Amino acid sequence: MNIGNIAVFILVGLVAGFLASLVVMGRGRGWFWNLIIGILGAILGGWLAGLLHFSIGYGIFGQIVIAFVGAVILLLIWRLLFRRGKK
Repeated sequence: MNIGNIAVFILVGLVAGFLASLVVMGRGRGWFWNLIIGILGAILGGWLAGLLHFSIGYGIFGQIVIAFVGAVILLLIWRLLFRRGKK
């Protein structure tokens, strides 16, 4: 993995985490948490896409979509597990 791949991975994580936070939580979580959410979402989304034999393409747009879907799933699970006293 070279520096270019790492930069793309970080960019994809930031964009996907920010967009997923906006959709699920209504606002961004800050650059650090957006990055963490996006990277974990990319891992989850990539795993699910491989499990379902689903491919959206190999470009950066496809990577962002897969990471976004994974991040949304991750945040929805987080929301279900950690509701703050809401019934």
